[in-house]
Amino acid sequence: MSATEIFDPADVACWLSRGRRPEHAVAIAAAWRDHPDLPNDAPLADRQARFRDRVAAMRPVNQAIAAQLEAETQAKNFTFVEARQRDGKANVRDLAILIGRDRYGYDWHLCQRYADGQYAAHAGWPHRYPDAFPSRAPLAVRQAAYDQGFSDGGGDRSDLFDSARRTYLAQTRQDNSPVVQTPAPKGRPLPSSWPKPSDTPRPARWSRRLAIISDADVSGGDGDRGPWDFLRLILDRPGADEATVLVLSNSGFVPAAEYQPTTSEGRSRLADLTVMTHQLTQALADQEFEDILVALQGHDLDLLDSVAGVLPLCRTMELTRNTELQRRAHLKLWLDRGYGDNQAMGAGHIRWGKVIHGHIGKLGEFTARHAGPAPAGGHLVRVEFADGRLAVGYAAADGSPMSPEIVITSKSRLRPAIATALRTFAAATPLMGACQGPRPEFHRSAA
Repeated sequence: MSATEIFDPADVACWLSRGRRPEHAVAIAAAWRDHPDLPNDAPLADRQARFRDRVAAMRPVNQAIAAQLEAETQAKNFTFVEARQRDGKANVRDLAILIGRDRYGYDWHLCQRYADGQYAAHAGWPHRYPDAFPSRAPLAVRQAAYDQGFSDGGGDRSDLFDSARRTYLAQTRQDNSPVVQTPAPKGRPLPSSWPKPSDTPRPARWSRRLAIISDADVSGGDGDRGPWDFLRLILDRPGADEATVLVLSNSGFVPAAEYQPTTSEGRSRLADLTVMTHQLTQALADQEFEDILVALQGHDLDLLDSVAGVLPLCRTMELTRNTELQRRAHLKLWLDRGYGDNQAMGAGHIRWGKVIHGHIGKLGEFTARHAGPAPAGGHLVRVEFADGRLAVGYAAADGSPMSPEIVITSKSRLRPAIATALRTFAAATPLMGACQGPRPEFHRSAA
């Protein structure tokens, strides 16, 4: 709302402009017209009474809005499960949810209780009500839905040996976990099941890294989308031009060097899996990879799952996920682990301290911590030994001296900066006579 715009709650148009449905806007405006605010000099008791009257008048419309939002949420949830069924990805719990809706007319919350009972019986678990889960339905109704699912799943509470029988059946099954109907290559996890990027895996040389992104995440010259251009974020990193980057476009998988952005609205993906398999095979031929990142979503990720047998198995395989902001953060985490052939980075697992104690990480004999604001602005990161001495007297692989005090401008970059500092110092060379005092014995490995 601009500074010059007048907020008139008694005007229907005021609520329509704020996204309310017409019938709700009419009811809200009527409540404000029938029960307007009293002047500020009116007695407090009268103003409070007028406020209570208006709240009572608006209670029905507020309840209608809440019911509408709940209905829309449940419809979206059921639509998501139906999509999983159409794509062949539904597990036994997803199917139980649809059975509870179609066969018994349950809402989303009762379908959850029905699926709880059905799976408990299927897995050989004892009958137990999961009543800790919130729901607006009465307790007896939730328990009845659970009982129905337990019965449909093969449970019989009247049988003394029911629990033993179902436990035996569950143990004799080859696999008692929820069944995913999409066949996966034997011994090869689908990209959609890969973990999200983190700073835990070992760094990898750019020449042994593979990134697969979508043309939806390439700006194509749009200045407003520049900070969200995944291809530009990758190529702007020093040394990243040695990595293999593939862009999934309407033509299939295209190397980044050959990709041409298009300005056409919408995307019509190539559906010939044979052609896409050949493209991937050609792009990855005669190469060895240690680190793979997939930055695809939705239908694009399903297409990659369909040809996942072509992807090589390697040490680290990760998938960006969730919102665009999180996916960009995941991409930057992945980029921070890359280094060139003329660089060295320490391997090993970084041991992070509790956030309540401040940002602190340890690798080998080095400890990097946030030391507070820097004197000239920004944030100061110090690299120390275990006894608190600054890690002075170290040189990088090219012989340049390394400073144990690092200044960064943004606090959001503290953890990546600490991780980079630790891995750089863990792979550094100590200069003769530069380190004051005895240094502890340690074993250091470089990636």
